[in-house]
Amino acid sequence: MTAPTATTSTDVTVVCHVRAPLLLEPVDRQIETLQACDSEGTIDDLLLRSWPKEIALTDNSPYQEALDSFERFEAWAADQGVSIRPPFQERTKTSQVTGETTDLLVTPLLCLELYADDELVGVFPHTDEGTEETYTTDEAIASLRTGELPTPLAGSRESEATEPTATEASTNDCPDCGESLIDGQGLFACADCGWTGTVSETGQYVSQSTDARSTEREVTPENGE
Repeated sequence: MTAPTATTSTDVTVVCHVRAPLLLEPVDRQIETLQACDSEGTIDDLLLRSWPKEIALTDNSPYQEALDSFERFEAWAADQGVSIRPPFQERTKTSQVTGETTDLLVTPLLCLELYADDELVGVFPHTDEGTEETYTTDEAIASLRTGELPTPLAGSRESEATEPTATEASTNDCPDCGESLIDGQGLFACADCGWTGTVSETGQYVSQSTDARSTEREVTPENGE
């Protein structure tokens, strides 16, 4: 995918989430650069959002909008095969007065979410847990400064196997009668109809008689006994 630039018709919106105290004096270098991008037109809209250092994970949190954003970031990261933990972290705090324990979400100092034509296309920073590579907010802002939309890390998730394995096959049904199979160390048998067989490399059941016929066809007069 080619990253859109300022010369394309893509509307780029940057939502910058930042710890509340930093908004009192928005002189942070990254925020200043984002504001420059906004004024120079390399991005179309810049929205600043504040959140506290910690947010209680409760149903009646006064920071529900921030929690909704976090859930949106988590869903995006899962789709991309990357992680946003850190910078986000969860911890518990126990009150010395009541003894009550509260789960808390610890927010990063600064987090960016990028939209291209209203579609969420990036959350920064994020990390590829396989390679331990992190795409930082500094790097994302540097790309925006040049008029390019940062392309997130691709992630290194291994695709989940769709074919049943021998272990999974032990819980499957007999291909002849549909009753449960018994796993005898890789040889599967049906106690109801007497079917026996194995599982091929592609995860398919192969009856013992079919497998024997295949072996016979492979034996030629030159190598057979």
